[in-house]
Amino acid sequence: MLKAGIIGLPNVGKSTLFNAITKAHVVAENYPFATIEPNVGVVLVDDPRLEVLHDLYDHSKIVYTSFEFIDIAGLVRGASKGEGLGNQFLANIREVDAICQVVRVFEDDDIVHVEGKVDPIRDIETINLELALADLEIIERRLPRLHKRVQIKEDEAVLEYQALTKIKEAIENEEDPKLISFSKQELKLIKNYNFLSLKPMIYLANISDDDIGNLDDNQDYQKLYNYLSKDNKIVIPVSIQLENEIANLSDEDQIDFLHEYGLERPTLSEIIVRTYELLGLKTFFTVGDTQTRAWTFTDGMTASECAGIIHTDFERGFIRAETVSYDDLIFAGSYQKAKELGKVRLEGRDYLPKDGDIMLFRFNI
Repeated sequence: MLKAGIIGLPNVGKSTLFNAITKAHVVAENYPFATIEPNVGVVLVDDPRLEVLHDLYDHSKIVYTSFEFIDIAGLVRGASKGEGLGNQFLANIREVDAICQVVRVFEDDDIVHVEGKVDPIRDIETINLELALADLEIIERRLPRLHKRVQIKEDEAVLEYQALTKIKEAIENEEDPKLISFSKQELKLIKNYNFLSLKPMIYLANISDDDIGNLDDNQDYQKLYNYLSKDNKIVIPVSIQLENEIANLSDEDQIDFLHEYGLERPTLSEIIVRTYELLGLKTFFTVGDTQTRAWTFTDGMTASECAGIIHTDFERGFIRAETVSYDDLIFAGSYQKAKELGKVRLEGRDYLPKDGDIMLFRFNI
């Protein structure tokens, strides 16, 4: 299962966000390192299409797609050198596929800031620097070991050396390694390093309840937004404390609470969906006698590989996939009608499924 890690400085709202997203109740204390071991929770990806399909087929069970959120303890300046149990925390981050960095942009004298005052740009630069320095340490240990193999022009060693050097130079020049262009072979060779500075990242600006609908008045948020948006980075404003309160209400009370703040739905839903997209994930659906189900696949996977997500036998004995797009099926009103309209296609093993495809796999072992 793919994983997203929640990181940030101590006391910025990470554990409260985790509580809200997973509706779990982990410790969320007002002091550094309240979280030492990472808390892990599975979240369901809210997809309105699944409910529509369920209504269309009237099956007894809906199965949502999901991924893991991991609450990782607060990083501090010097984490890459082991400060604040930094080595342990950085190792936890290496295990995730994407990062949600929580940044504090609210003032509250009762909640201490580890750096003494709120400054979101300084905070994300601190975090990102520690991630980059941890990667740099690995690269500087690896390059000398590759040197002899590079001298005899061993192809893979040369490519790996080139890729690592690109990252090293970007970090040393205070540039974002995620902007580097790598060849497919280079990416393959550096994949197992799990470099922190290459992981896709989304920024969550933790605002106060009073900022909802009034973000123009929050100067810290405006500075953060302008700083991140110039590089097309994703930033989502969220009142984490409010979202945690909403998450613990009944569905009916949630609606009233959201209306009170002028919100259509919890921001958490957007965070989950945007993280899902950040991971490069898409969804296909299956419908049957007992359930309507969403399945997660990565962009670029073939039909036979998607069949293997359900069961390895499906991929091994793949024959074809009866496929109809979500929009075509809903327009037709039924699978049979979609067939009559010529909207149901027979796709081979190399077909690249699209987000929202409804698929019926035919196989033979």
